[in-house]
Formats: sequence, structure tokens, C-alpha cells
Amino acid sequence: MTSDHRGQVEELLADYRRSRDQLASVQRDLAGITASATSPDGTVTATVGTGGTLTELVLADNAYRAHRPAQLAELILRTTEAAAAVAAERTYRTLAPVLPADTDPAALVRGTADLTPEEIAPPPPPPKRRAPEEDDFALRDTWMDDLGRTR
Repeated sequence: MTSDHRGQVEELLADYRRSRDQLASVQRDLAGITASATSPDGTVTATVGTGGTLTELVLADNAYRAHRPAQLAELILRTTEAAAAVAAERTYRTLAPVLPADTDPAALVRGTADLTPEEIAPPPPPPKRRAPEEDDFALRDTWMDDLGRTR
């Protein structure tokens, strides 16, 4: 009977080690995800890493002449977003094989997984306190007068 338990424990440990190795492999794959995008006119190239973090930005020599500052800033943002979308898709493809079949990798990465929109929505702001009006002080004085009479 002891050997049955020992066999079960060894099988559980082997399963654990396989799961741990798979997790380490997925983590390495996720850490290595990068993506680049270049603007349509070729003046901006953005490279992002895991999570869409900007890791490199290359501006062509003529970028400042070709665009006004606000236009260049917008082009940088759009190009970075395009690179981040590619990186996110790679992240989803890396995670999908190790997740349960009904799990949406995009929702998991966003942190929403099985939450409903109502559960994710921010709480409503607290009601604003209104400034006291002159009449409020008159009511307070009346209330305090009443308090003094009951003693």
C-alpha cells in the first residue's frame, strides 16, 4: 500500500515539474515578444516589448521637416499603438495554448478575464457636498435652541 502512495506522489511531482517547465517556457516566450511598426510615410518606426512598452523610437532625418510638432507627436502615438497591437496579438497566441479552452487570452491580459462590464466599471463619484447656505445656519441655530430646551 505504501508503494501505491509513493507512486501517486511521484506522479503528482512529475506533473508539477512539467507544469512548472511549461510555465517557465511561456514566461520566456512572453518576455521575448517585441513588435515594430513604421508610419506610412516611413518617418517614424516604433518598437515595443511585452505589454506594449515602447523600447525604441527611430525618427527619420526628415521627420521634423515633414511634420509639424503636433503632427509628428500624433504620428508617433499611432505608430506605437500599431506596434503594440502586433505585440498584443503575439502575446495572445503565446498564451492561448496553455489556457483553458474557454478562456479569452485578450481578456486575461487586460485583467478582465471572466468579469462583467458592471464589475469592471469604476464606482460612481461621491456626491458633491454643497456649500452651506445662510438658511442652513439659521436651521442649525434653531436646532441648537431646541437642544438647549430639552435639557
